[in-house]
Amino acid sequence: MIKIKSLLVPLVLSLLLVSSFFVAPASASVRGANLKVTIVETNPYPAKIGEYLNLTVQVENIGGDKADNVDIEVVPQYPFSLDSEANALRNVGVLNPGRTATKEFYLFVDKNAQKGIRSIDIRTKTGKDSPWSEKSFDIRIGTETFNSKGTVELKEVTSDPEVFMPGDRGTVTVTLTNTASNPTITIDGSDFDTNARIQAAVLRPLSEGIIVLDAPYEDMGILGPGDSIKLTFNVKVAEDTPEGTHNLELAIEGNSFDYNSRKNIPLKVDSSNVKVIPSKELQIVNGESTLEFDVANTHPNEFSSVSIKPEAEGIKFYPAEYFIGPMNQDELFTIEFNAVTDNVSNARRDSYEPINLTLSANYGNGINKHENIVSNMYIQYIDEIQGGSSGILVPGLLLVVIAIAGMLVYRKKKQNRK
Repeated sequence: MIKIKSLLVPLVLSLLLVSSFFVAPASASVRGANLKVTIVETNPYPAKIGEYLNLTVQVENIGGDKADNVDIEVVPQYPFSLDSEANALRNVGVLNPGRTATKEFYLFVDKNAQKGIRSIDIRTKTGKDSPWSEKSFDIRIGTETFNSKGTVELKEVTSDPEVFMPGDRGTVTVTLTNTASNPTITIDGSDFDTNARIQAAVLRPLSEGIIVLDAPYEDMGILGPGDSIKLTFNVKVAEDTPEGTHNLELAIEGNSFDYNSRKNIPLKVDSSNVKVIPSKELQIVNGESTLEFDVANTHPNEFSSVSIKPEAEGIKFYPAEYFIGPMNQDELFTIEFNAVTDNVSNARRDSYEPINLTLSANYGNGINKHENIVSNMYIQYIDEIQGGSSGILVPGLLLVVIAIAGMLVYRKKKQNRK
């Protein structure tokens, strides 16, 4: 029995050592660069037999580290081909975490290809010496053109939040409408229906720092005269995106090539936030006081769940956090906190140094939670004697008492002489 145990101990230790070799690389890979590949547009859609296809590929670094030298390569299979093997590879270069890049590839669809869905492989790697990662995508091939004369127009654009802040995620929703008013139309003696077909719709960023997180919509079906459809795209604004209006492009594949369209979609970014300003002097008298602040929403749209929380060493605040709720653009609230020192006797010191006050403003912009820290504010402690007179008046009161006592002594001496 002792021999068996002595043999098992080194065996278990060996197994643990071997398993550690497999665990370590896995954790390292999570921390490294990691690429996500998406085909964001195929133009035309479906790909046409015997014609060129423009393929737009997006790569995003969803890892925790920078990718030093990103390459994207298309590996075409029949019926797709490249006019030159040199055009199969596109270099992106450095790609930081959370950033995206797009590259275009031109493929030819063989003239003998059959209608249907075919696959194509796309490879990526994060650096010169990194291994390739490969993913397969489906591409529809067809000759779908329709004689319908309905026209798709962009009716409305909304975003949530209405105005993004750097680092925010949200949605952009577009409403597409068939502008035809009658079910049929006669052109040159021939009757046509006025249905509108949306074969594909894609939203592409035109500004650096705006990321579209969704693949294109495909095969949206038929819109009758006057009918509408809403398409929602998830978007992300990078942390370093500058303020201003950034443009996206909505590309729509319609009944046929003649009915394709591209629409400009604006997206606003603004970093203004919640401001908190003292509305009267910050003082604590004899260990307690009421502090008053003005809270303003300086952002161009409504904030939700706005709350203010004060913190200062040795002071308790009531309420501990002031919940305001929703605040509209340019709306102003005045709030109050009752401030009490932990120990009044300890707070009465010979040197009344100001107490540092920090305020944190928490609020929501759409689904995004934000916090602003307001510091460099100071509370002045004042010690007053009972009755409300300031400690500064004490020497004056002593002089009055001494004067009265002197007068009484003088009168008494005068009476004794008489």
